[in-house]
Amino acid sequence: MKLLTHNMLSSKAIKNVKEGFPLLIEARDVKVSEAEFNPDFIAKIIPKVDWDALRRAAEQLGHLDDLPVAVPQGYENNSDFLKQAHHALYEIELINGSLVCPETGRKFPVSDGIPNMLLNEDEI
Repeated sequence: MKLLTHNMLSSKAIKNVKEGFPLLIEARDVKVSEAEFNPDFIAKIIPKVDWDALRRAAEQLGHLDDLPVAVPQGYENNSDFLKQAHHALYEIELINGSLVCPETGRKFPVSDGIPNMLLNEDEI
């Protein structure tokens, strides 16, 4: 599961959960793979990304590296920043582990990079 996917997931569907974001990560296997860099796409996706949640996720996977604390002004034309964002969003991947609801502690398994966010009947 790429960190872009993680940044879009929440456990808000669980009964009595108000926010359910960001999900905590318990990683067993993490993989870093090279992916084609498309600066225009990264520049367009940045406004949709919760930057603090991305930084926490990268840190939980041991890959915070030099990811800046905040999105810089004029990031659209900042090649170094766009490459850092691309690396965090698309090249760092949770292969096996769990996503954990920050409010209930409910764990969602991630196997072979696929998160299972299905709920039990009593959780809805």
